[in-house]
Amino acid sequence: MLLRGSLQRKLQAPARALACASLLGGLVAPAFAWEPTKPVELVVPFSAGGASDQMARSIQGIIAKNKLMNQPMIVINKAGASGAEGLMDTKASKGDPHKLLVTSSALYTVPMVSQLPFNWRDLTPVAMVAQDEFVLWTNAQDPYKTVADYLAEAKKQPGKLKMGGTSSKREDQIITAQTERKAGVRFIYIPYKGGGEAATQLSGKHIDSNVNNPSESIGQWRAGEHRALCVFAPSRMQYSAKVTATQSWGDIPTCKEAGLDVEYQMLRVFMLPGGVTPDQQKFYVDLMQKVVATPEWKEYLEKNALKNDFLVGQKLTDFLTADENRHKDIIKAAGFVTAAR
Repeated sequence: MLLRGSLQRKLQAPARALACASLLGGLVAPAFAWEPTKPVELVVPFSAGGASDQMARSIQGIIAKNKLMNQPMIVINKAGASGAEGLMDTKASKGDPHKLLVTSSALYTVPMVSQLPFNWRDLTPVAMVAQDEFVLWTNAQDPYKTVADYLAEAKKQPGKLKMGGTSSKREDQIITAQTERKAGVRFIYIPYKGGGEAATQLSGKHIDSNVNNPSESIGQWRAGEHRALCVFAPSRMQYSAKVTATQSWGDIPTCKEAGLDVEYQMLRVFMLPGGVTPDQQKFYVDLMQKVVATPEWKEYLEKNALKNDFLVGQKLTDFLTADENRHKDIIKAAGFVTAAR
């Protein structure tokens, strides 16, 4: 009996140890997880009404509607100095996991043209959620039916037609400079605080054209105020549902198709400050994966003609590195700096 009892205790010991370990594991595991303990600032380094601001507020709404996090997310616009204010504010918030930046290719272009003491490696990449297109828009009351029509007029009036865009020496002016170089024309480039303002100015005929993102001009296009001449993309947009009475996003020809060999797409990316922990980074990576899985996000992509392109981890880092190098060449060719960093 004693022998049998001793043997039974020896056999039960590992089982008890395993059960204890499982119990401890269940108690300890949450200590390794992280989630926000106060409201999260979603920093938009551009003004209200532009494409980045619209995306930020849409994602804010998706998170709230689907209860994807316990704390609220608050959109903060820091548009000073063509986006530099928002970039530097995020850089200065090292170690703060309650601040999230949503930005575009300005992540590289602003530092390159202004010698801003900032590099995207100062921050912690979270996720690229899409790439945004650019469309050459004119006022629908003007006689230009095609890109060729508009460029022919620009050649007749060198340096007279006005091209509007967001900020100076950023994506919109980069595209304008590429268009000038490829087509042999010259525009007066007029910078505005955001794409919303550029759209309003085109409707009022204060400018002759702009290169807004689809989301920045969809309202005016649907209302018949703006005409879409071409999209600066390697292929047509994939969305076939009619936006106007006669056109879908997919009906807009690429600029190359239309005889203007210029392509430019812009990333939409989320970044944390530097110095956050892997658990804090993972929380936001997981959050963005949940966001892009919602039907609301898929609807947002189609409505605003965004290219569905989700990247995280090493693939995102590789993309940022390659895209930064591409922009160095573009900035240098545009003549915005003597030597891009």
